[in-house]
Amino acid sequence: MAQPVYVGLDMGASRTKVAVIDRHGTLLGQAVKKSGIDFAATAAICLDSALEQAASSRREVLGAVATGYGRNNVGFVTETSKTEIGCHARGCYHSFPQAITIIDIGGQDNKVIKLAADGRRESFKMNRKCAAGTGAFLEEMSSRLDIPLEEMNNLARQASETIKIGSYCTVFSATEVLESIRHGKPVDAIIKGIYASMIQRVLEMDALSEHVVMSGGVVAHNPYLVEMTAELIGRPVLLPEYPQLTGALGAALYSREAASENQVSVIQG
Repeated sequence: MAQPVYVGLDMGASRTKVAVIDRHGTLLGQAVKKSGIDFAATAAICLDSALEQAASSRREVLGAVATGYGRNNVGFVTETSKTEIGCHARGCYHSFPQAITIIDIGGQDNKVIKLAADGRRESFKMNRKCAAGTGAFLEEMSSRLDIPLEEMNNLARQASETIKIGSYCTVFSATEVLESIRHGKPVDAIIKGIYASMIQRVLEMDALSEHVVMSGGVVAHNPYLVEMTAELIGRPVLLPEYPQLTGALGAALYSREAASENQVSVIQG
C-alpha cells in the first residue's frame, strides 16, 4: 500500500470542502465546490479532485470524517458525528496551538468559538436566526448593488469613508443601501459600510480573547474583513493558511486520530 491518507469533508449548505492529509497532518490535497442540490455527487467530485492533487487514490484512504449541513448525505465516510464547531476548532488549533477565539464567517451562519491553551473548547456561540453578517448577506448586497462579489473586497479597501449600515436585518440593511445609492453616496464607501456592519454583528456575539483567529470562505475571499476586524479590536488577527478549509482539515485530523495505519482502505473504487 502507498502512503496512507486521511480525508475530512465539510459539507456546508453553500460550499463543500475536502481536505486530504498524511499521517503527520500535512495537507496534501484540497477541493472546494458549490454544494448544489446533489450533495453526494458533489462530495464524490471533491474527494476525487483532492485525492488527485495529493497524488493518491481512494485505496490509500484509511479514514474519512464528514461534518457540516450535508454530512449525512455522504456515503463514503466512516463517521458523521463530529460537529462543525468541533471540526473548526480542531482545524484552527492545528494552525495556532494556543488559547484563541475563533471567528468563523460562513455562507449561512457565524461561529465564535473559544479554546483554552490545551485546545479544550470553553464556549461557542452561533448566529442562525438572521443572515446579517454572513456570506448570504454579502451576496444579497452584491446583487442589490449590481457589483460582482469578487470585486467588492478591493472596492471596500480603496474607500476613503464608511457609510454606516445600522440595521440588524438583511432586508432593512438592503433598504439602507438603496437609500445611500439614492442620495449619491460613493459605492466603495457603501461596500465598506457593509463590511463594517458584518464585523459588528459578529463582534456583538461574544467577547474576544487576546488571540483572535478568523476563518471561513467569506474571509478567504474577502481578506479586507480581517484587516477591518484588526483595526476595530486594536490588535492583529491570525489567519490560517487556508481559511476556507479549517472545518475540513479538522475533520481530517479527527479521521487520522481514529484510524489505524494497519487497517484496510475505507473507500472502495
